[in-house]
Amino acid sequence: MDAIAEASIAAAKVPAIQMLRAHPRHPLDPLSAAEIAVAVSTVRAAGATPEVRDGMRFIEVVLKEPDKHVVALADAYFFPPFQPSLLPKTKGGPVIPRQLPPRQARIIVYNKRSNETSVWIVELLEVHAAARGGHHRGKVISSKVIEDVQPPMDAIEYADCESVVKDYPPFKEAMKKRGIDDMDLVMVDPWCVGYYKEEDAPSRRLARPLIFCRTESDCPMENGYARPVEGIHVLVDMQKMEVVEFEDQKLIPLPPPDPLRNYTAGETRGGADRSDVKPLQIIQPEGPSFRVNGYHVEWQKWNFRIGFTPREGLVIYSIAYDDGSRGRRSVAHRLSFVEMVVPYGDPNGPHYRKNAFDAGEDGLGKNAHSLKKGCDCLGYIKYFDAHFTNFTGGVETIENCVCLHEEDHGILWKHQDWRTGLAEVRRSRRLTVSFICTVANYEYGFFWHFYQDGKIEAEVKLTGILSLGALQHGESRKYGTMIAPGLYAPVHQHFFVARMDMAVDCKPGEPVNQVVEVNVKVEEPGPNNIHSNAFFAEEELLRTESEAQRDCNPLSARHWIVRNTRTVNRTGQLTGYKLVPGSNCLPLAGSEAKFLRRAAFLQHNLWVTQYHKDEQYPGGEFPNQNPRVGEGLPTWVKQNRNLEEADIVLWYVFGITHVPRLEDWPVMPVERIGFMLSPHGFFNCSPAVDVPPSIGECEKESVGPKINQTGILSKL
Repeated sequence: MDAIAEASIAAAKVPAIQMLRAHPRHPLDPLSAAEIAVAVSTVRAAGATPEVRDGMRFIEVVLKEPDKHVVALADAYFFPPFQPSLLPKTKGGPVIPRQLPPRQARIIVYNKRSNETSVWIVELLEVHAAARGGHHRGKVISSKVIEDVQPPMDAIEYADCESVVKDYPPFKEAMKKRGIDDMDLVMVDPWCVGYYKEEDAPSRRLARPLIFCRTESDCPMENGYARPVEGIHVLVDMQKMEVVEFEDQKLIPLPPPDPLRNYTAGETRGGADRSDVKPLQIIQPEGPSFRVNGYHVEWQKWNFRIGFTPREGLVIYSIAYDDGSRGRRSVAHRLSFVEMVVPYGDPNGPHYRKNAFDAGEDGLGKNAHSLKKGCDCLGYIKYFDAHFTNFTGGVETIENCVCLHEEDHGILWKHQDWRTGLAEVRRSRRLTVSFICTVANYEYGFFWHFYQDGKIEAEVKLTGILSLGALQHGESRKYGTMIAPGLYAPVHQHFFVARMDMAVDCKPGEPVNQVVEVNVKVEEPGPNNIHSNAFFAEEELLRTESEAQRDCNPLSARHWIVRNTRTVNRTGQLTGYKLVPGSNCLPLAGSEAKFLRRAAFLQHNLWVTQYHKDEQYPGGEFPNQNPRVGEGLPTWVKQNRNLEEADIVLWYVFGITHVPRLEDWPVMPVERIGFMLSPHGFFNCSPAVDVPPSIGECEKESVGPKINQTGILSKL
């Protein structure tokens, strides 16, 4: 019997029996490279004919997440935190299982021959690394063809599409009219077509590329987005990989080369870098304060698990806080960013069609970066790799894909007694988990920050290059900003959807949470408000899903609290966590806007639903070319399920309206947007009061209190 089994049995105070793990990996760990290879080979071997097997293209191979009771079982007896209380109590004491169920993979397969999309479930019975002979075995549990959908596009398809367009003779001729003979200068960015008319239906796999042209063929880091090519209409069938529509609609001259277009260092862009930036080093001589065991993280009373998917990117599981005598207390089961929508506000072509669903049409995780120490992250860093399948079924690894590190965050709290001059101050430190991805011209950094006072912050950082349009001489457009001669940047919005499977003071899957909305109101003038200064916080329980479609209102300081219906704090109030909105907006589009067919979930900032394992993505699983109106959240909430005491899921939609500036060019300084999850009656007092004083220069200088005798003390 191993040490882990002994520890778990001792903690449960039950007779020791042998426990066997069905798999050495936690049920929520991301699939390993070997597991992905097993899943792919199992599906391929199950193809009915050689033609079917030859046509298989692998869009996504991801962990099929187990039911919550399996997670509870694993965390109770097999893996950290070894908490038997996560399981329901039974007569005669807990029954310790001998093994966990085998892990499963969920595979999305696109068949390039038949244009069919199918979803497979494979049980991973035996998996061994290639170094040990590559032995593997999987079992197909189910497979199903999904009608009338198109799965996300793949990078290999994008590269093939660029080659096809650049080799198309009418396209070459159109570029010659614009003075371009060298096709190596041309950039073809395929964009999904969305759904505007019946011709966009998913019976064909379509892309409508945007065209750009660089100036210098020998400069690989030149900003090619500085020269958009307009007036050329191209439609590509991505299944057959052929141009199916082409029209040179209008000869719009290429914008002149902008001398400020490049963003590389110093002389390589024709400029000079600053010379007065001194080194800034983050040093932790005793190492970090966090501990990592596989994908399990512990830091400053927080503990959680890290996951990663090709679509969402970073996922945070099993978030809990160790609260002294009250033990390990759950906050949420699963946190992630599940969708992005970027609608543009110019009614002219091609910009009105630019409505990217960056998660559902492309995949945030699949477009993630390998992060660099000293640039993307500072300090003592723990990296996590991410494994994916490519389009043809090979396994690829993004090294250093997720960054985990500590950051100083200014003052945590402070007070100085004005009578004595004595002060207490604490520095704030936060643990940051992040990844960064590039989707065409834009970069997005996704961050989860954990704080010592019990807060969790979600933050998105936007940077990268504006998607531009070309202007003819003397032309201007009110739907954007002129960035340089012949160049303008259309107005647009960026929307993000965070899905938060909450579990405030809950065991996994326990239906004992509810949501209340809080609005601050001014008391009416009268006997209770004779000075006209009174205001108060008014709470309203969101009882059903139809009531829980809400919008932000900064005028009333609106926020929402997820409460446990059966746990109270020392004052008798229900324990909870509140969602505090940051800056936000709603779509600046008419109700008939075509992109809202697929993105009806953008019409509210907050949706609350009762948990269902198949409800993962707000616009449905396959938004690419989706002809169905309001699929996903707007359809699910029509069930109007009860929320008064339930397993609660929050869907928070937050966005930013981008009116471009000249200062956003040639590369945009980071814009930040996000929200906060803050404890609200969860603790009996501030959980940060026990943070020790910092040991640093301030402590060395202040051996005793320094009292200003010329101040208030001398007067006293």
